[in-house]
Amino acid sequence: MSDWPRSLGSITFFMINQIWSCVLKRIIKAFIFSMAAIKFGWKNEAALRQELVIFVVSIPVALLITSNPWKILVMLGALLVLLAVEFLNTGIEKLADRITTEPDPLIKIAKDCGSAAVLMVLVLAGSVWILALWERLYY
Repeated sequence: MSDWPRSLGSITFFMINQIWSCVLKRIIKAFIFSMAAIKFGWKNEAALRQELVIFVVSIPVALLITSNPWKILVMLGALLVLLAVEFLNTGIEKLADRITTEPDPLIKIAKDCGSAAVLMVLVLAGSVWILALWERLYY
């Protein structure tokens, strides 16, 4: 009976170790796939290239506009959401092009919807930055 807690503890530790190993491997693979997508976007998509540059430049600019960490988070977060939606839009476009490059009304709708999503996030990000600048200059 005295060995029971010890053996249970080692089984639990072994299981946790295996789970952690699987989770860590999955995170590393996801990171590698994500970096491949960023590399593809940088090489092949002008909109992604521009938005990545804007994001990098916006980091010090956000720090000049405000010292409030929550405002900085919202300002940069809006740009990260923009990048995320732009990557999803690129994925939709590439998948649609893989299906057919011929004109197709349903594929046009899918691409237009992706473009509209990017536009909405652009409006959001622009509004956040305009509000932050307005507050910095006039309050």
